[in-house]
Amino acid sequence: MRSYRLAALAAALTCLSAPAAAQLTAEANGARAEDHWGGELGVGYGLGMAGFKLTPMVGAFLYAGDTDRYVRDDNGGNARCRDSATGRYADDDRCDNTVVKPYAKLEATYAVPLVATLGAGLRVSEADTTPYGTVAFTLAPLVKLKGNVGDGYYALGLRVGL
Repeated sequence: MRSYRLAALAAALTCLSAPAAAQLTAEANGARAEDHWGGELGVGYGLGMAGFKLTPMVGAFLYAGDTDRYVRDDNGGNARCRDSATGRYADDDRCDNTVVKPYAKLEATYAVPLVATLGAGLRVSEADTTPYGTVAFTLAPLVKLKGNVGDGYYALGLRVGL
């Protein structure tokens, strides 16, 4: 845990010691977080220089919820939402079992030229706070393939600089 703090402090001091280059970024990941598989959609603002970057981010984690009470019933070719406990019809929005939970991240990274971007981050949600390691590989000038691994947190996806 101490190495995460030292890496974040070093990146922050480097970013604050001279004029920094700033970049708005967006991410889309397939992820395992909070004991669910789903997707992360987030935006952030990276500040950095000399290969170091500090990026705070906010986003939403979307996944299928655990409530299977409402089901889509094919009633003679006219699909309707039905309450499986009572058998009664229900509003169609009750059959949408998608859960959306907000999260925030703070990442401290270093770009190794022509190789990869390596670093550490902290993901905070209402249910969990998870430190993680991160690595990204450049696919195009502003597009990276990025992976995160932490205790019970795994993500793989794309990060785009805007």
